[in-house]
Amino acid sequence: MVSIRKSLLQFVFAGSYMKRWNDKLRPMELLEVDKQAHKMIVAWLLYQQNSRAMDAETRLALGNQIIEGGIFDYFYRLVITDIKPPVFYRIKDNPQHYEQLSSWVLDELEPLVQPLGDPFWSRMQAWVRRRHKESLADDILEAAHLFASNWEFQLIKGLNTFDDEMEDIADSFTTKLAGFSHLEGMDSLRTGTGALGKFAVLCGQLRFQKRWSQTPRIPETSVLGHMFLVACYSYFFSLAVGACRARRQNNFFIGLFHDHPELQTRDIISPVKKTVEDLDAVIKEYEEAELRRKVLNPLIAEGYEVLSERLSYYLGLEVGSEFSEAVIEDGAVRKVDFEALQDEYNNDMYDPRDGSMLKTCDTLAAFIEAYTAVRNGISSDQLQAALWRLRERNRRTIIGPVHVGALFADFD
Repeated sequence: MVSIRKSLLQFVFAGSYMKRWNDKLRPMELLEVDKQAHKMIVAWLLYQQNSRAMDAETRLALGNQIIEGGIFDYFYRLVITDIKPPVFYRIKDNPQHYEQLSSWVLDELEPLVQPLGDPFWSRMQAWVRRRHKESLADDILEAAHLFASNWEFQLIKGLNTFDDEMEDIADSFTTKLAGFSHLEGMDSLRTGTGALGKFAVLCGQLRFQKRWSQTPRIPETSVLGHMFLVACYSYFFSLAVGACRARRQNNFFIGLFHDHPELQTRDIISPVKKTVEDLDAVIKEYEEAELRRKVLNPLIAEGYEVLSERLSYYLGLEVGSEFSEAVIEDGAVRKVDFEALQDEYNNDMYDPRDGSMLKTCDTLAAFIEAYTAVRNGISSDQLQAALWRLRERNRRTIIGPVHVGALFADFD
């Protein structure tokens, strides 16, 4: 049985505190949760490009390995936060030391992760204990990790010309990224050229866009980091409702992209959208038009029709909202409700995706952002009102076996 607990949700959120490149001069704080979001977006691009010739079963298996491998790596990183990468790689080169470190990490993670079920916990243990990772999923995740880290490095490189480490770091990124040229799409990503490379760069810019921009909070969260939180929460909820593999994967990637259109409008808080008549519809129309102009049409023009179609499906363009349930039946996208999705269409052959469950995860992530700020001593009328509103809205919400109201109530 899968159980979703407050401690796990807060643990995932902890990446919002974890600073990167904190021994270098930085133009802004670079946070682990943002980097993980960027990494998994790039991993999705590489997954799509490198699985086109696979049969459905192999493709689903690869997608599962990439998503769970990304989550496992993130959890591991949160535990060993104080160990710098060069030190970690030296530990990894020693089998005995790596086994000791991994055993300690798993002991720390077990009470947090095991409630997600024995199968998930067993897969994590197996993933963590492997020293040599040489599968296609491993290559995709490592290439995506290097891309996202190098993207951050380029932000700080010009500010640290006095630092004698910078040249070695730059050379290391160049050499390591070149080692993944065998992956389809990697050359475009490395150079930042073409529709694929420009899309990856565009996604990275969402780390600059802060949520709740008019409300002081500790920690601040970006739109990019928020999307990763929603992706993880959506995957956990998918496990809890017994979603098929295609549905689980779709839900993760929908969470990962659901706020991407906000690149065009910035993060407009819900009370403003709902209070001003017709503003929500106007914003949505503008977001979709700009999404097509800047992302979908350029992808199609360069032969990435499948990527464009998947993004459209994730963002709910065919059914009117990213928070609507949908399936693909007889080659056409159909809008359904949660009950039909759970009872009739919970099968890989329908490529199902959730909607209302994603909205709940989005709300839950927003609630934890506000809750954490208040717990850290940053109280305001806006935060208190948000906490009350989000709790009240979800007091009676039940998704499959998960009583969402009870989960909200755990945050006293």
